[in-house]
Amino acid sequence: MTLIFDNLYYLIETYNIEIIAIGIIFVLILFMLFISISIKFKKFKKKHKKIIDETKDKNVEKMLCDVFNFTNETSLKNKEVEYKLSKIERDMQHCIQKVGVLRYNAFEDVGSELSFVVALLDNNDNGVVINGIYARENSTTYAKLIKRGNSKYILSAEEIQAIDIAKKSKNIIS
Repeated sequence: MTLIFDNLYYLIETYNIEIIAIGIIFVLILFMLFISISIKFKKFKKKHKKIIDETKDKNVEKMLCDVFNFTNETSLKNKEVEYKLSKIERDMQHCIQKVGVLRYNAFEDVGSELSFVVALLDNNDNGVVINGIYARENSTTYAKLIKRGNSKYILSAEEIQAIDIAKKSKNIIS
């Protein structure tokens, strides 16, 4: 037994600086952990005190029921909002989403590209193409219905080009 104590004493005497350094590092680590835990505990204590102060004169069971009811009401309202949103998204499929605009010269003697074609299409390429033809003596405007990108009326090259611009635009006016 004395041999063990003698060896232990020898180790302590030989490595006392290292042992003290390890001890100091260990104490510093414990101190930092203590500070961290103290800060977290203070935050928890503040939250706990706030809850206790607010519920001092109230029935906790009634409060839990109120919170549960509020959660259920919020969930029902959320489902209602989701339903309305999906209906709006379905309705948006039939709103103008693609626009194609093209200016051109309808006649050689009229410059400045005063004639125009506007294609207004929904998500399914249904809509209308409006063609305004400007001449020196008069102006004429035509409208043709578009179904799935085509019309039962003969389309001019400019109208076809405006429809193509609209199809490619994906909600961006060209």
